[in-house]
Amino acid sequence: MSVPTGLHPSPRARPGLRLDLAAAIVLFAALVVASLLVGVGDLGGAGGLQFLVVSRVPRTLAAILTGAGLAIAGLVMQTLAKNRFVEPMTAGTGQAAGLGILAMTILAPGASIALKSLAATVAAFAGTALFLALVRRLPPTQPFLVPLFAIVYGGVVGAVTTAVAWETDLLQYLDIWTNGEFSAVMQGRYELLWVNAAIVAAAWWVADRLTILSLGRDTAVGLGLNYAVMLQAGLAIVALVAGVTVATVGAIPFVGLVVPALVARRYGEDVRAVLPIIAAGGAGLVLACDLLARVVRFPYELPVGTVLAVVGAAVFLAVIFARPRQT
Repeated sequence: MSVPTGLHPSPRARPGLRLDLAAAIVLFAALVVASLLVGVGDLGGAGGLQFLVVSRVPRTLAAILTGAGLAIAGLVMQTLAKNRFVEPMTAGTGQAAGLGILAMTILAPGASIALKSLAATVAAFAGTALFLALVRRLPPTQPFLVPLFAIVYGGVVGAVTTAVAWETDLLQYLDIWTNGEFSAVMQGRYELLWVNAAIVAAAWWVADRLTILSLGRDTAVGLGLNYAVMLQAGLAIVALVAGVTVATVGAIPFVGLVVPALVARRYGEDVRAVLPIIAAGGAGLVLACDLLARVVRFPYELPVGTVLAVVGAAVFLAVIFARPRQT
């Protein structure tokens, strides 16, 4: 029997994995090349190489780091919540990060991006911890209540943030943090996103512990896992990715939801085995949507957060209504 939170065989048992990985590498390389070449700026002129280094390369790297980080944060959050249908940017974590940045802007208007990221991370940690505490009160036999509650919870936190921004005349600034885009990414304005790469490495290091954590408190403790420490570590991973991402490029929804869900359906839920696939899938999804955002109204751009809201919602519905995979 298959259920949304059930365990499936490891991807190492899937005979088509190598072919899938080869196809994914080719597709990812094509997306990177397209990201470097597609856009309004002229790469053929005298300043073409400088424009490539200052703008296109940082933008491509920012999309890759953002996508990989958000996908892994979604995987970790789903492990903590023991539900495949939650992710940071729609379950209050991203909204709490925005509230933290707003608070820092009010208290210290001249604060650096690093300080705003720190404030966003602290707020995201608290917001996610409260979400998980409330989710545990929901009936475990009704897993679809969790994503519904996540949307409501995120909406409440977002409404509080909007109310504070309204009272302090900072609604325009809030819009920047809540609608992710890469059009303003340039050399010197994205480097904080390399924290996401460190987070992916940290998640790989504790991957086996995260797999045990997903089995539940009693089982994890029985297997010798320090449940409280791992819970805090998971919260820190989710909060850091959300805080850095929102402070640097804004909130980008659905990446942490659809990528882990699709990968788990095909390859199983062995965290160490699927983690590289999920990171690469998140990076590729954000790159593809960023390219779509550049060309759909060329020479104008749509925010990549808007494109992902549409694409991600469609994929999310497909995942919900798809028949469970027989194993």
